[in-house]
Order: sequence, then structure tokens, then C-alpha cells
Amino acid sequence: MIFKWFNRKKRQRFTDRIVAWWRKIPLIIHYRSLLKVTTVSFLMTAIIIAGFYYYISKQALPAASIRQASHIVDMHGNVIDTLHQGEIRYSVPLSSISPYVIHATLAIEDRRFYDHFGFDMKGLARAAVVNVQHMSAKQGASTLTQQLARNLYLTHEKTWQRKLKEAFYTTQLEMKYSKDEILAMYLNQIYYGHGSYGIEAAAQFYFSKKADQLNLAESTLLAGIPKGPKYYSPYNNMKAAKDRQRTILQAMVEQGTITEMEANQAHQEVLQFAPAHSQAQTNNAQYFSDYVQSILTEQLGISEQLINEGGIIVHTTLDSAMQAAAEESIQQKMPEQSEQQAALIAIDPRNGYIKAMVGGRNYASNQFNRVLTDTRQPGSTFKPFVYLAALKNRTMSPTTHFKSEPTVFTYDDDRKTYEPRNYGNKYVMDNINLRKAIASSDNIYAVHALMLVGAEEVIATAQQLGVQSPLQPMPSLALGTYPVSPLEMAAAFGVFAAAGEYNKPMAILRVEDRYGNIIFEAKRQTEQVISPAEAYVMTNLLESVFQPGGTGHRVASTIKRPVAGKTGTTATDAWMVGYTPELTTAVWVGYDKDRKLTVAEAQRAAPIFATFTEQALAAIPPKVFPIAETGITGVYIDTVTGQRATENCPHKQLEFFLNGTEPAESDICEHHSTNGLQETNDDGNMTDQQTKDQKRTWWEDFRRWWSN
Repeated sequence: MIFKWFNRKKRQRFTDRIVAWWRKIPLIIHYRSLLKVTTVSFLMTAIIIAGFYYYISKQALPAASIRQASHIVDMHGNVIDTLHQGEIRYSVPLSSISPYVIHATLAIEDRRFYDHFGFDMKGLARAAVVNVQHMSAKQGASTLTQQLARNLYLTHEKTWQRKLKEAFYTTQLEMKYSKDEILAMYLNQIYYGHGSYGIEAAAQFYFSKKADQLNLAESTLLAGIPKGPKYYSPYNNMKAAKDRQRTILQAMVEQGTITEMEANQAHQEVLQFAPAHSQAQTNNAQYFSDYVQSILTEQLGISEQLINEGGIIVHTTLDSAMQAAAEESIQQKMPEQSEQQAALIAIDPRNGYIKAMVGGRNYASNQFNRVLTDTRQPGSTFKPFVYLAALKNRTMSPTTHFKSEPTVFTYDDDRKTYEPRNYGNKYVMDNINLRKAIASSDNIYAVHALMLVGAEEVIATAQQLGVQSPLQPMPSLALGTYPVSPLEMAAAFGVFAAAGEYNKPMAILRVEDRYGNIIFEAKRQTEQVISPAEAYVMTNLLESVFQPGGTGHRVASTIKRPVAGKTGTTATDAWMVGYTPELTTAVWVGYDKDRKLTVAEAQRAAPIFATFTEQALAAIPPKVFPIAETGITGVYIDTVTGQRATENCPHKQLEFFLNGTEPAESDICEHHSTNGLQETNDDGNMTDQQTKDQKRTWWEDFRRWWSN
């Protein structure tokens, strides 16, 4: 019986185990299914995420519309104009940004920037709760990368659709760029108010500094502006700006970037802001800037969009110091209330570089550039081209004489006449040589010379020197009746200063894109158009304009260096075109509407030229014009007869001739005895003319010595 009981117990336990095991089968099957489903789901999710990231990595980011201001800089790299479409933006590498700016920006905008992959999960969770409560995209916790994605590719509307796109572009940015690259892009993109985009533009706007020169106080104040550029601008609300600065400084202290003492000192520091009135950029070379922009678009084919938004750097030939001297000289010599206009162009004759350009007295009221206009008559400043043509083909020499008296010239096979007049109807009524004609600007002599050499030859010579304005072969051409621009006149006279070499005027040296790549580099266009001998003979003659008796003598005392040039006056235009070995300058004064000039108004060009030349070259030692090594002969001549002088001649002057045109050797100088005694009249006394000559010789010698 016991055995049976045992067996019954054993069978019962066995049965219970079977039943229990059987009952567990669904649960085991359930757990296994759940594990299987979980594993499959995890694998599918991983595959989807991996595929998503792979897809993102293969997608190109949209084209970012980043406008960056372009610069026009002078020959020393100083900015003379900034070109933009209402936005001022300068991109700089992270290494060119103050570390204070970087730390301050990260402290207030994205403390975990270097630790996350574009998204701050804690901030997102907090923002999500707020958004769910309000059932809208009410609040965000944007990282720097998210802000950059929004600024580069999206609008600022608060919608879920925009948020999804922002997340997509944020991921792409984090995958394609390093943290430092993203930070640099952000600091160059963010808006700091008053049209300034990027930290470099902000540093220059608020403090007239570069971004790498900002100190702790300046950096923390700027770092607070992007949150509300209008509200936190120190120009609009200084208290709000300082309160925001304190918040940023405290955040930096909490992060251990700075100490509490440094924070207090920075907050208490009195900042030196750029004057508010200087924020509207003042450009001291507006006419030159316009000229450069026209070259960029019309000659180089650079689009206006690239000029205004592409961040290009245009390196020019302008010398800002000379430009300032040019503007100052015009301001000094032109009465403030006068409506008379003025223009000045200065070129380095050795290379054609435009060093200064003033197209008018007030760019703000009138943007017309008179340096480039070819509607004004050059007057007597055109005469050197006539004389050069005659010297070149040996038709004339410095001792060629013509009588200065009222003269009627015939032309067109004697069917037409031309009767020029001297200024003020003043005539010597005697023969004068070329030097005297140039010094006194005798019109009769000039027309004689043109008729002798031929108008066509004169036109060809002017064109050789770079004059492209249309000229007509008429007798009046000798007196500059056909319009020529000041730019052409300066370049043409530069040939005399450059020993016969024509250098085409240049304003742009090179153009660089925003990354420093050269997209254009200028090449000098130079040509030897006349011989050094011809250039020097003309220069030597044109120096007499500033000597006693010359039309430029009244300003000669202002210039403390060798100078040559020519004045020119018409009823409506007054000119002075002159040069030194280093600088050629053309000055024009007149009225835009061809109003006639008074005597006083016509005499303003030469003082402007003299003042500018001396100021522009103040730091350069005076240099003499180099004498041509070959092709010329220096001969002492008798100033009365033009013959080669002997030791008996009381009026000697060294004159330079092109080889073969100098006076022949003479054993005796006409009008003077061989024994050195003065000629007498029949009663044994000196003639009145000889007495006058003797007195004039002593006085002229004294004045010449004093001037030198």
C-alpha cells in the first residue's frame, strides 16, 4: 500500500510538472517572439538610420546666398571704398578672430558646441515641452549649427516644416564640415546690426578695428548683439547692451574661461566706439571708385552682382596721400560759394599708374566725372604737340623765328582765311623764337608752326602720344579748339616726362576673389613713341613756362623742384598741364554750362597744380629731368639773333637741339664786335637798344640767380 501511495504521489508531481511546463509554453513563445521582434526592429531602425545618414552624406547642400561686400583698395592696401547692396560683410578665417569673441559667443549661444552633433538634446527636450504646451513652434534651443543652417538656406518662420528642413541641413553641415569650420562660417554670417554681417564688419563698424584686435570688453559686447541687433546695439540702447554684456561675462566665468575679476574689469571698461556720424562711409575718391567700377564691368566683364556681393578685392594704383592733397588743393584755391567746377588727374609717367583723380568739387551733388569728359577745349596746352611735330621732322628748331603780330592765315588753297589773336591782343611786334613763344603762349607763332609742319602731321603726333579724341586738320587746331579729356592730356604730357615712352593709364593692378585667388592681373601697356632726345628738347622748352616771363611764373615759387608744363585758356576753360620726373598732372577749371570765365577765374588752374604738386611730392627729393644720352646737342646761342653765340655776345643761353638742327659754327656773332666792345652809333655812343639790353641782362641774371 505504501508503494502504491508513493507511486501515486510521484505520478502526481510528474503530472503537475507537465501541466506547469505546458502552461509556460505560450509565455516562452511570447518572450521569444518579443525578442525576435525587438531584434528585427532594432536592426531595421539601424539600417534606416544608416541609410538616412548615407543619403544625407550624398546630398549636396543648397547654394548658400551669402553676400559679402567687395573692397577697392589703394596701392598700399588701404580701403578707399566698400561695395555692397545694403549689407557690409567681410569673411575672415577663424585664426583672424579674437579668442575672446569665440569664447563669448560659445558661452552665450552654445556651450556644448564641441560636444554635440549639431543638436543640443537637453535644450530640445525643454523646448519640446514648451511647444507641446502651446501646440506650436513657440520656443527653440538652436545650436550654432542650426542657426547657421537657417541663416544660409532657410527663412526664420516658426513652422514644423522649416524645423524639419533645418534639422536636415544641420546634419549635413555637421557631416561635411569640422567644428572649427562651422564656427568660422557662423561668425562670418551672423548679423550684428546696422547692416554689418560677420564679426569683421561689426568690429570695424563699432570700434574701427579688425576682428583679431578686439579685447574682452569689446568682444563680449559684440557677442550679445545678434540676439536682438536693434535692441542690443550700443548706438540704440546702451543700457541693454551693457546688461547683455554682463550676462555673457558671467557665463564665461561659470565656464572657467575668465575670472570674476576679469569680468568685472571688462564690464567697467569705458569702450571707445567709432563716432556714429562716421558710420555712413566717407569715400575720399568717389570719382575714382566709379571709374574703377566702370572698368570692372565694361572692360573686364565682371558682373555687377559679383562686384557688389562677391567679396572681391580690387587693388588699384591710387595713392591716398596724393588723393588727399588733390582734394585739399582744389578746396583751398576754389572759392566755397563759387559754382565754378574743377578737375584734376595725376599719373606716374614712369608706369601709367593713376595716383589721384578728382572729377569735381562735390561728388554728393554731382557725380559727373570731368576728368573723363572730352567736351572741353584744351586751349594752349595743345601747342606742345604742334611744336613736337615740327621738331620731329626737323621743320623747326628752338631758334626758329616768327613775328608776333596780328596775322591773317590762308588755307584750303587760299579759299579760306583764319585770323587768330593773342590773349589780351598783346603782341611783341617782333620776331620771337620757340622758347619765347612757349613761355608767353603766343598764338600767332603756334599757327605759323602748324601751317609749316602741316595739320595732319600734328594730328598724327598727338595720336602717338595717346590723344584719341577726334581732331580736325584746321589752323585753329594749333590753339586747342578741339576737345580733349584731362586724362588724355595728362597721359600725353607723361611721354615728355618718361623720355618718350607712352604708358597707358592704369587704375587697376589686380582683382582677387574672396579666397585670395587672382581673377585679373594687369599688364603694363607701354610703347616708345618718340625718342628720348625729342622728349628732352620739349621738356627743356616747357620748363621756360615757369621761368620769368612765362605764363606759369607766378606759381613757380610754390614749387621747389624742376617742373615743366603748359597753361591753356579759352573763353570757357582754363588748364594747367605740367609734370616732374615722377608725376604728371592735368588741372581743368570752368563751368559745366560753358559760362565764360573772368580773368580771376581763369587763373585758378595753375595755383591748384602748383599746390598739389608740391604737397604730393613733399616726401620725395627734387630730381632734375635726365638729359638724353644721344640725339641732342647743347649749344649756347645769342637770344637776339638765334645764332651760335661767341664770347662777345652779352645775351647767351644754352639751348638743346636735335642733332643736325643746331646753328652752324660762326666766327662772329652778328651785331657784336670781335674785340668784345659794344657796338656804337654814328656818334660813338651805345644805341638805346644796347643800353636797354645791358640793363636787362644784369637784372635778368640777378633774377635768374635768385630763383635758382
